[in-house]
Amino acid sequence: MTETLVRYEDPAPGVARIVLARADKHNAINPKMIFAVNDAFDRALADDSVKVIILAADGRNFSAGHDIAETVEMYQADMQERSPRISGWSGFNEPATHGWYAAEKEGYLESARRWRNISKPTICAVQGKCIAGALIFAWVCDIIIASKNAVFSDPVATFGMPSIEWLGHPWELGPRKAKEFLFTSDSWSADEAHRLGMVNHVVELDELADFTLAMAQKIATKPSFALKLAKEAVNKTLDIQGQMNAIDAAFYLHQLGHNQNFRLFGWGMDPTNTPALATVPKKPA
Repeated sequence: MTETLVRYEDPAPGVARIVLARADKHNAINPKMIFAVNDAFDRALADDSVKVIILAADGRNFSAGHDIAETVEMYQADMQERSPRISGWSGFNEPATHGWYAAEKEGYLESARRWRNISKPTICAVQGKCIAGALIFAWVCDIIIASKNAVFSDPVATFGMPSIEWLGHPWELGPRKAKEFLFTSDSWSADEAHRLGMVNHVVELDELADFTLAMAQKIATKPSFALKLAKEAVNKTLDIQGQMNAIDAAFYLHQLGHNQNFRLFGWGMDPTNTPALATVPKKPA
């Protein structure tokens, strides 16, 4: 039976909701989920009646981040299978047959770039844990609403990596707090994220869906073209400040981290401080 990874909903006129639906695995992200989210964004973008897009998740946790239980070969196979049929993904002009770098660039960096720039306002609703790669899903959205039990972390320094593939940290947290977040691998509360400006609002868990939908409906009363221009103006300001160039440059450092770990451990991550990684199938790309 095919696993349902993402659900598409129409909760109110003018609003589409994309829901991560892998709650039994804490919405761990694999390539097929990325493709499904991308398809859902495409669907919402193509529907002129949709003015605002919500990204949410089933279950206790928003997402546990990348599903590292899958081998490099599985990642590449999924990218290879999908890439000839992808439309609208920058750089997806050939199958991803060139290893880990190509799979991660097309699967994570380029998809995130596209979602960040999609020409409709996006709101992310976060509950429970939002770990590592899941931060990408939240950060590319225009607005983040968190429940009081939301917890954010990027613990990949523990695995011998500098950060996740999308280095939004300095922009979301400021440079000094970004360094603390990365160096310590600590988990930070929704209130702390709100204090730092990463989160727009913090609400009770049982109010999260309604609060998010109410904001989406309020935004949906505005003219679509005005919303598109306002979003593009803010994103372009960040671009002029160098956000996308910085994220691109950091992605290459991310790959350098993988290469160092391949050299030392025969796999893209350092298992020294994480015994659970020792049980994950490892095979170099």
